[in-house]
Amino acid sequence: MKNTLLNKAALASGTVCLMTAMMGSAHAEPTGYDQLTFQTEIKEEIQNDEVRASLYKKAQATDSKPLATMLNTSVNNAMKIAKRYPSVTVSTGQQRTYPRYDKNDKIIGWTGQANIDLKSTDFSATSQLIADLQETLVMDNLNFGVSDTKKDALEQKLMTEASRAFQQQAKSLTRAWDARGYRVVNVNLNTGSNYPRPMYSAMSMKSGMADESVPSQSFESGNSTISVTANGTIELTK
Repeated sequence: MKNTLLNKAALASGTVCLMTAMMGSAHAEPTGYDQLTFQTEIKEEIQNDEVRASLYKKAQATDSKPLATMLNTSVNNAMKIAKRYPSVTVSTGQQRTYPRYDKNDKIIGWTGQANIDLKSTDFSATSQLIADLQETLVMDNLNFGVSDTKKDALEQKLMTEASRAFQQQAKSLTRAWDARGYRVVNVNLNTGSNYPRPMYSAMSMKSGMADESVPSQSFESGNSTISVTANGTIELTK
């Protein structure tokens, strides 16, 4: 998939609140000048370059020991299959075991579940690995997002742009209030992300047929929106 940035949308907006020196500020002592608090925001849409998936094995037994053996064997076999795909990061996920009771609250057996988690920027390899694992495991969820490397690089760029937008807004407000200049009392930079919902869940996935291999799937990762806001207070000089 291409790791290109899409549809850049930069917004510099916010609510402006005038505070007099008598009201003070949470971050600075009153100095006799008016203070303005406002926010600017920069957003950019970016193509998701990372896929995450979770699959699980669920089993039942009359005793917890053979149940643990079944689950561990399934996970170990899955990890062996995953080694064929070095571009996919595989880790053991959640595991839980709980008793089953009869109508008299007597333990009559045990149910257990073990998960494995996948993460990769190689969509083709991940799709094929998921298909291989679905021969014995069930899909729990599948979703897409932005890798840390790509996200960090974009956030650094947006922080610079948000800071410049904050400065530009400060200059505009200074002119609007007929002030000679301003000084920054405080400013904070905050990042945010808007990721799409998981593509599939266990309720919507069919388990693989016993006599047929599961075909791999073509992924459409979609986009996410990364944003950085700069909010703070300036003090006007008359």
